[in-house]
Amino acid sequence: MSDWDDVKEIYRLGIETGNATFEYNVPTYESFTANVVPQCTLVATDESGLQGFCKLNKSSNRYVYRGVGEVSVYVHPREKGKGLGDELLKTLIQRSENASFWTLTAGIFHENSASIHLHKKHGFKEVGVREKVGHMQDGRWRDVILFERRSEVVGV
Repeated sequence: MSDWDDVKEIYRLGIETGNATFEYNVPTYESFTANVVPQCTLVATDESGLQGFCKLNKSSNRYVYRGVGEVSVYVHPREKGKGLGDELLKTLIQRSENASFWTLTAGIFHENSASIHLHKKHGFKEVGVREKVGHMQDGRWRDVILFERRSEVVGV
């Protein structure tokens, strides 16, 4: 990921919201990309630089789960509401299907209504809630809503 410095900054801004991730520090490049599917890692740029990114992480290294991946979409705060997340997720879904992924998952905090709306728009369905699954640095326990999207072209 040659745009790591810009990706890292957008991720840091996501951390600051308190509603994008359990992380409280930006991970190392090696940690951030450890399970990434390279052909399903995208960045969106314009004349002023990198504006957002998305990636697909393998859910498991087990063969039976080779077509299951976890989605992450991050957009710079100044670009929110302009359709960038929509384009990133749409392209990621297409690329994931080209890479033979049959199920995409996402874990989203209840408070992140924009992300919930985005994922539902692209066919993700709520499949459950992991209650108090993670502990924030400030001491709060957080629930995560689980979303899943089954491909209509792969594994049918």
